[in-house]
Amino acid sequence: MSDFTVRPVEESELRTASTVFLGALHMAPLSDEKWRYWSRSYEPGRTQGAFSDGQLIGAAVTWGSRLTLPGGGALPMAAVTGVGVRADHTRRGVLTELMTAALADAHERGEPLAGLHATEAPIYGRFGYGMAIRAGNLRINRRAATLRADVPRLGQVRLVDPDEALRLVPAIYERALPTRPGLMSRSAGWWALAYEKRLRGTEDNLLVAVHSDPDGATGFVTYSVSEERSEFAAGNCATLRIRDFQTATATAATGLWRYLLGVDLVDEIFAWARSIEEPLPAMLTDPRAVRTTFEEGLWLRLVDVPRALAGRTYGTAEPVVLDVRDRLLPANSGRYRISPHGTEPTTEPPGLVLDVEALAMLYLGAWPASTLATAGRIEVADPDAVPHADRLFASPTAAMCSTMF
Repeated sequence: MSDFTVRPVEESELRTASTVFLGALHMAPLSDEKWRYWSRSYEPGRTQGAFSDGQLIGAAVTWGSRLTLPGGGALPMAAVTGVGVRADHTRRGVLTELMTAALADAHERGEPLAGLHATEAPIYGRFGYGMAIRAGNLRINRRAATLRADVPRLGQVRLVDPDEALRLVPAIYERALPTRPGLMSRSAGWWALAYEKRLRGTEDNLLVAVHSDPDGATGFVTYSVSEERSEFAAGNCATLRIRDFQTATATAATGLWRYLLGVDLVDEIFAWARSIEEPLPAMLTDPRAVRTTFEEGLWLRLVDVPRALAGRTYGTAEPVVLDVRDRLLPANSGRYRISPHGTEPTTEPPGLVLDVEALAMLYLGAWPASTLATAGRIEVADPDAVPHADRLFASPTAAMCSTMF
């Protein structure tokens, strides 16, 4: 029998929940000024707390969001964050109960997906989360990065002040949201914590540049410059660190990269979790001016498998029957026929057998079924199903999620 209970955290307990989470990351409690912004990010009833002898010993937070899917549709997603257990209560099943409660809450709210960024990769597979987006961190030698003469020069980029940024940037993001799978909606609380806090405060010298063309504002980048260790030379150098880079058009992306490569007194540019199809190296006279390291973009959990499978579109191929296994949410277990026309439950023999974690890896097209089969993540009952699944689940546009939460 456990020595703790899990229940929704009351509003008066939210600041303690934030302290427990930050403490698990070895960080200090929030100051009053910081809490003024953090408190706005919590949504009523969406924080689960573990209590022992009346004390809060663990917490898990979810935000309501929507995730763009292959084909341009979107489904509700519980964005899981703020997960932590006090150091003197770990290894007792607290995390398991918190994550289970968060999934149950998402299911009750009608959210067929849950997503998170994993602090430690081995933790979340046992709760059915799979690495659903593959991305790359870019380090760019700015002094060696010269754009080719044939790169288009369209639109204009200008720096905007905090007031204009807080007005323009969320609207641009909403315009970009349906253009790429993996992008997720951002709540007013997220904007307060990620933008208003930094633009109104004194801690970060955060700059915001906006790209515009005859169709209006179509992209933005936020960044700061500091001294950091260099990937290209010994010692430190001036590094421009991109915080957020979002575009609704290819023209906006090109224009913003042209702007960033032209910022003076910068030696290196760092960009986190860019698409694996990032075109920048092909835009340069020397593609080796960009170094890319692997990064996961989002861990995803299918909370309601039938609804999640029905939410996206599929490529052209012969139908494939998946036999899905879900230990935590057994109602998801079953066979699903996937075709270019959609999905439906079936009793037909399976072509592929997989658990819900592997299904999450397949879901946005980041991992081909053939790769997962080779890795032993998918059991192949019918070899012909593998190439068909590759084509069915492929996404014409690579998924990307560069929203930190």
